[in-house]
Amino acid sequence: MEIQKLYDVDDTEFENIAIGLVRLVKHIPDHEFFYKVNLNNDLVFSRKKDIVFHGVHYDYFFPRFQAYHKHSRTCFTFISNRSSDSKQKKIQTELFSDEENIKFLLNNQVDVEYILHSSEQFPDFSLILLPENLVFPIQDYTLGSSEELYQIIQYYE
Repeated sequence: MEIQKLYDVDDTEFENIAIGLVRLVKHIPDHEFFYKVNLNNDLVFSRKKDIVFHGVHYDYFFPRFQAYHKHSRTCFTFISNRSSDSKQKKIQTELFSDEENIKFLLNNQVDVEYILHSSEQFPDFSLILLPENLVFPIQDYTLGSSEELYQIIQYYE
């Protein structure tokens, strides 16, 4: 007897989130980067409430910047990949602990400065004009529903 498919393979793609990875040519402070981004666009990125990740020993804070594109009716969010601050809540008693005072949302992409997310299912990041000599081209990246960052983005959306 043949097993019946309970779902279509194409339908499972919608569980993923398309994001962009933004790498800077050189490290500059957040306020300086977004000042230059705002100069080039009709978008105005402003700082929103930080994303908070609760670890076992630390609470990590990730800066978040948001803007709304009126013509496409799309909300764009830049999330810092590296925590800007951490608050220790429990003293580490283990000799070899996985947790440090700095955390990356994408552990395997520590050279990424910002994670770019859109309210659209199929985002068009070309609507954002980034400073030419400051940013490498945005790399498309897909998050699966099992990844930690996927859950964080869903929570803060």
